[in-house]
Amino acid sequence: PVDDGGHCTRECASRMSETAASTAGQLMRQYGEDAAVIATLRAAEVAAQGDVEALAHWDAVIALIEGTDLGPSS
Repeated sequence: PVDDGGHCTRECASRMSETAASTAGQLMRQYGEDAAVIATLRAAEVAAQGDVEALAHWDAVIALIEGTDLGPSS
């Protein structure tokens, strides 16, 4: 769900984070050390299509694979 301004709500962000973590785990199991490269290629594909929402997902996946959390600090 999004708020009136079209921004992702906390619930939405939480689901996106869970999805990114799941995707990162799958890529690391399947590709090992090459997981970040695969995620970067996928990010480039969606960026070329202009899909900013999908790009944000793949950026989060890459950050998780590389061990850098780009989410809000608590």
